[in-house]
Amino acid sequence: MNGKLLSCAALILSVPMITLAQPVPGGGWGGGTMMDQRLRGDDGRRATEPARRVEVEAFRASDAAALLGKGPITVAAAPGAEAEWKLPVYEAAVIDQLAKLGYDTAVNGAEGGQIAQIGITHDVVVPEEAKRKPVSGAMEVGVSNRGNYTAMALNVDLSKPRKAIVSTRLDVRIRDKASGRVLWEGHAEAQTREDDDGLNNGAVATRLASALFARFEDATEVAPAG
Repeated sequence: MNGKLLSCAALILSVPMITLAQPVPGGGWGGGTMMDQRLRGDDGRRATEPARRVEVEAFRASDAAALLGKGPITVAAAPGAEAEWKLPVYEAAVIDQLAKLGYDTAVNGAEGGQIAQIGITHDVVVPEEAKRKPVSGAMEVGVSNRGNYTAMALNVDLSKPRKAIVSTRLDVRIRDKASGRVLWEGHAEAQTREDDDGLNNGAVATRLASALFARFEDATEVAPAG
């Protein structure tokens, strides 16, 4: 009996996620109560992936259309923005989009014109998965009307736990420098895995900035404050 169990275990190790019934002397094959549980590498959970869609909202002062997309503009971190090291890659992506819209971005720091204030925030949407056991399984021994039976299920899982899914949000607010009045503002938000080249990712920055400024012309109009 022990020899048969060892040979069964060797077979199952080479073929993960299998349920096996074993014959025993005087019995035949296991009956209808054979264990039917199959162990899966994800512990029964479906794989969760980052959402592909970029969520965008944009608003424009109703009297600002003639002022936008022209003249010098300075790009800077918004008050209270996250650590400075997270901003340069997003700053570059925003400058590239502003230049395409017609702004003069070569005079960053000009006294007049407008200022684009950037903020970046990260939030964990799905936490990092817990470490898995590389080998797990279960065994059932019982008696049916056809004799004794043994049922085994063994799973070999060598996959690494998935990293957290993080939502990155890019906020941009364009103000008139002289008055401080907000002319245009918007945000774009997308999800990535924490290990997708890190959160300070040029591809993510470009994706967010491109999606956000695609709404520059058709931003929702709002009445000017005051």
